[in-house]
Amino acid sequence: MFTGIITAIGSITQAHTVGDTPAHGLRLVIETPRGYLEDVAVGDSIALNGACMTAAALDTVGDRFEVDISGESLSRTTALDRPGRVNLELALRAGDRLGGHLVSGHVDGIGSIERMRAIGESTEMAVLCPCELARYIAVKGSLVVNGVSLTVNGVDDRRDGCRVSINLVRHTLSHTTLGELTAGSRVNLEIDLIARYVERLVSAPQIQPR
Repeated sequence: MFTGIITAIGSITQAHTVGDTPAHGLRLVIETPRGYLEDVAVGDSIALNGACMTAAALDTVGDRFEVDISGESLSRTTALDRPGRVNLELALRAGDRLGGHLVSGHVDGIGSIERMRAIGESTEMAVLCPCELARYIAVKGSLVVNGVSLTVNGVDDRRDGCRVSINLVRHTLSHTTLGELTAGSRVNLEIDLIARYVERLVSAPQIQPR
Protein backbone atom coordinates (compact mmCIF):
# COMPACT_ATOMS: atom_id res chain seq x y z
CA MET A 1 0.00 0.00 0.00
CA PHE A 2 1.19 3.51 -0.88
CA THR A 3 0.01 7.11 -0.52
CA GLY A 4 1.02 8.71 -3.82
CA ILE A 5 3.52 11.00 -2.08
CA ILE A 6 6.77 10.58 -4.01
CA THR A 7 9.80 10.02 -1.77
CA ALA A 8 12.54 10.25 -4.42
CA ILE A 9 13.29 10.40 -8.12
CA GLY A 10 15.32 7.48 -9.43
CA SER A 11 16.61 6.41 -12.82
CA ILE A 12 16.19 3.16 -14.69
CA THR A 13 19.73 2.66 -15.97
CA GLN A 14 19.43 -0.83 -17.44
CA ALA A 15 16.63 -3.02 -18.81
CA HIS A 16 17.73 -6.60 -19.47
CA THR A 17 15.62 -9.23 -21.19
CA VAL A 18 15.05 -12.33 -19.09
CA GLY A 19 13.75 -14.67 -21.79
CA ASP A 20 13.41 -15.25 -25.50
CA THR A 21 10.27 -13.16 -26.02
CA PRO A 22 8.83 -9.91 -24.61
CA ALA A 23 6.31 -12.03 -22.66
CA HIS A 24 9.13 -13.12 -20.35
CA GLY A 25 9.58 -9.54 -19.09
CA LEU A 26 12.63 -7.56 -18.05
CA ARG A 27 15.09 -7.15 -15.18
CA LEU A 28 15.41 -3.44 -14.37
CA VAL A 29 18.28 -1.74 -12.56
CA ILE A 30 17.26 1.47 -10.80
CA GLU A 31 19.64 4.03 -9.29
CA THR A 32 18.41 6.06 -6.30
CA PRO A 33 19.60 9.07 -4.30
CA ARG A 34 22.31 8.35 -1.73
CA GLY A 35 21.00 6.54 1.35
CA TYR A 36 17.51 5.93 -0.05
CA LEU A 37 17.80 2.15 0.35
CA GLU A 38 19.25 2.09 3.89
CA ASP A 39 16.17 0.52 5.50
CA VAL A 40 14.99 -1.45 2.43
CA ALA A 41 15.29 -5.25 2.28
CA VAL A 42 15.03 -7.71 -0.57
CA GLY A 43 11.35 -8.49 -1.02
CA ASP A 44 10.14 -5.02 -0.05
CA SER A 45 7.71 -3.18 -2.31
CA ILE A 46 8.74 -0.03 -4.14
CA ALA A 47 6.49 1.83 -6.58
CA LEU A 48 8.00 2.90 -9.90
CA ASN A 49 5.89 5.56 -11.62
CA GLY A 50 2.92 4.20 -9.71
CA ALA A 51 3.50 0.50 -10.41
CA CYS A 52 4.23 -1.66 -7.37
CA MET A 53 7.40 -3.71 -7.83
CA THR A 54 9.33 -6.10 -5.57
CA ALA A 55 12.98 -5.40 -4.83
CA ALA A 56 14.73 -8.54 -6.14
CA ALA A 57 18.30 -7.39 -5.44
CA LEU A 58 19.90 -4.53 -3.52
CA ASP A 59 23.21 -2.70 -3.69
CA THR A 60 23.05 -0.25 -0.79
CA VAL A 61 26.65 0.86 -1.34
CA GLY A 62 25.98 1.73 -4.97
CA ASP A 63 22.45 2.98 -4.20
CA ARG A 64 20.89 0.62 -6.73
CA PHE A 65 18.16 -1.99 -6.68
CA GLU A 66 16.74 -4.42 -9.21
CA VAL A 67 13.23 -5.57 -10.00
CA ASP A 68 11.72 -8.15 -12.33
CA ILE A 69 8.83 -6.79 -14.35
CA SER A 70 6.61 -9.28 -16.15
CA GLY A 71 5.39 -9.07 -19.71
CA GLU A 72 1.87 -8.56 -18.33
CA SER A 73 2.98 -5.53 -16.30
CA LEU A 74 4.87 -4.12 -19.27
CA SER A 75 1.75 -4.38 -21.42
CA ARG A 76 -0.29 -2.40 -18.89
CA THR A 77 2.18 0.35 -18.05
CA THR A 78 4.30 2.89 -19.88
CA ALA A 79 7.95 4.03 -19.67
CA LEU A 80 9.11 1.07 -17.55
CA ASP A 81 10.73 -0.80 -20.43
CA ARG A 82 13.69 1.53 -21.03
CA PRO A 83 16.15 3.84 -19.27
CA GLY A 84 14.72 7.04 -17.85
CA ARG A 85 13.81 8.93 -14.70
CA VAL A 86 11.01 7.52 -12.53
CA ASN A 87 9.07 8.54 -9.45
CA LEU A 88 9.79 6.30 -6.45
CA GLU A 89 7.76 5.60 -3.32
CA LEU A 90 8.52 3.13 -0.56
CA ALA A 91 5.59 1.09 0.78
CA LEU A 92 3.50 2.65 3.54
CA ARG A 93 4.26 1.62 7.11
CA ALA A 94 1.63 1.33 9.85
CA GLY A 95 1.64 4.64 11.69
CA ASP A 96 2.96 6.70 8.74
CA ARG A 97 1.21 9.93 7.80
CA LEU A 98 -1.27 9.47 4.97
CA GLY A 99 -0.41 12.63 3.07
CA GLY A 100 -2.01 11.66 -0.23
CA HIS A 101 -4.66 8.93 -0.43
CA LEU A 102 -4.77 5.13 -0.35
CA VAL A 103 -2.91 3.86 -3.41
CA SER A 104 -2.52 0.19 -4.32
CA GLY A 105 0.28 0.53 -6.89
CA HIS A 106 -1.81 -1.31 -9.50
CA VAL A 107 -2.00 0.65 -12.76
CA ASP A 108 -5.56 0.77 -14.13
CA GLY A 109 -4.83 2.35 -17.49
CA ILE A 110 -2.59 4.55 -19.58
CA GLY A 111 -3.44 8.17 -20.28
CA SER A 112 -1.89 10.82 -22.49
CA ILE A 113 -1.01 14.43 -21.74
CA GLU A 114 -3.03 16.88 -23.83
CA ARG A 115 -1.35 20.03 -22.54
CA MET A 116 0.86 21.52 -19.85
CA ARG A 117 0.02 25.19 -19.37
CA ALA A 118 1.51 27.68 -16.93
CA ILE A 119 -1.13 29.51 -14.88
CA GLY A 120 0.40 32.02 -12.49
CA GLU A 121 2.68 30.18 -10.05
CA SER A 122 1.38 26.74 -10.99
CA THR A 123 0.84 24.55 -14.04
CA GLU A 124 -2.39 23.13 -15.42
CA MET A 125 -2.01 19.55 -16.64
CA ALA A 126 -4.74 18.13 -18.89
CA VAL A 127 -4.77 14.32 -19.11
CA LEU A 128 -6.89 12.29 -21.51
CA CYS A 129 -7.95 9.13 -19.64
CA PRO A 130 -9.46 5.98 -21.18
CA CYS A 131 -13.26 5.92 -21.43
CA GLU A 132 -13.50 2.90 -19.12
CA LEU A 133 -11.95 4.88 -16.24
CA ALA A 134 -14.22 7.92 -16.56
CA ARG A 135 -16.87 6.69 -14.13
CA TYR A 136 -14.30 6.51 -11.32
CA ILE A 137 -13.04 10.10 -11.72
CA ALA A 138 -14.80 12.99 -9.99
CA VAL A 139 -14.11 16.67 -9.38
CA LYS A 140 -12.19 17.10 -6.08
CA GLY A 141 -11.53 13.36 -6.08
CA SER A 142 -8.12 11.73 -6.32
CA LEU A 143 -6.24 10.36 -9.33
CA VAL A 144 -2.73 8.88 -9.44
CA VAL A 145 -0.57 10.00 -12.39
CA ASN A 146 2.83 8.29 -12.65
CA GLY A 147 2.62 7.46 -8.96
CA VAL A 148 1.67 10.96 -7.78
CA SER A 149 -1.53 11.50 -5.78
CA LEU A 150 -3.33 14.45 -7.36
CA THR A 151 -6.63 16.29 -6.89
CA VAL A 152 -8.97 16.50 -9.88
CA ASN A 153 -10.05 20.06 -10.67
CA GLY A 154 -12.14 19.41 -13.76
CA VAL A 155 -13.68 16.53 -15.71
CA ASP A 156 -14.79 16.67 -19.35
CA ASP A 157 -16.37 13.48 -20.69
CA ARG A 158 -15.79 13.07 -24.41
CA ARG A 159 -16.21 10.34 -26.98
CA ASP A 160 -12.47 9.69 -27.12
CA GLY A 161 -12.06 9.57 -23.35
CA CYS A 162 -12.27 11.65 -20.21
CA ARG A 163 -10.18 14.82 -20.08
CA VAL A 164 -9.06 15.56 -16.54
CA SER A 165 -7.70 18.94 -15.47
CA ILE A 166 -5.21 18.99 -12.60
CA ASN A 167 -3.31 21.89 -11.03
CA LEU A 168 0.36 21.23 -10.22
CA VAL A 169 2.06 23.45 -7.65
CA ARG A 170 5.79 24.22 -7.79
CA HIS A 171 6.64 21.71 -5.04
CA THR A 172 5.08 18.86 -7.03
CA LEU A 173 6.88 19.90 -10.20
CA SER A 174 10.27 20.05 -8.46
CA HIS A 175 9.93 16.82 -6.44
CA THR A 176 8.50 14.54 -9.15
CA THR A 177 9.03 13.92 -12.86
CA LEU A 178 5.67 15.46 -13.81
CA GLY A 179 7.39 18.69 -14.82
CA GLU A 180 9.17 16.76 -17.59
CA LEU A 181 5.91 15.79 -19.29
CA THR A 182 4.84 17.38 -22.57
CA ALA A 183 1.84 17.09 -24.87
CA GLY A 184 1.68 13.51 -26.11
CA SER A 185 3.51 11.97 -23.13
CA ARG A 186 1.95 8.72 -21.93
CA VAL A 187 1.35 8.26 -18.21
CA ASN A 188 0.34 5.50 -15.79
CA LEU A 189 -3.03 6.03 -14.11
CA GLU A 190 -4.61 4.54 -10.99
CA ILE A 191 -8.18 5.36 -10.04
CA ASP A 192 -9.38 5.91 -6.49
CA LEU A 193 -9.38 2.66 -4.52
CA ILE A 194 -12.59 3.49 -2.65
CA ALA A 195 -14.47 4.24 -5.89
CA ARG A 196 -13.61 0.76 -7.13
CA TYR A 197 -15.16 -0.88 -4.07
CA VAL A 198 -18.21 1.39 -4.11
CA GLU A 199 -18.97 0.27 -7.66
CA ARG A 200 -18.69 -3.37 -6.63
CA LEU A 201 -21.00 -2.83 -3.65
CA VAL A 202 -23.75 -1.22 -5.72
CA SER A 203 -23.46 -3.43 -8.81
CA ALA A 204 -22.82 -6.92 -7.42
CA PRO A 205 -25.87 -9.24 -7.44
CA GLN A 206 -27.37 -10.17 -4.11
CA ILE A 207 -26.65 -13.87 -3.61
CA GLN A 208 -28.97 -15.59 -1.20
CA PRO A 209 -27.36 -18.18 1.08
CA ARG A 210 -28.54 -21.78 0.62
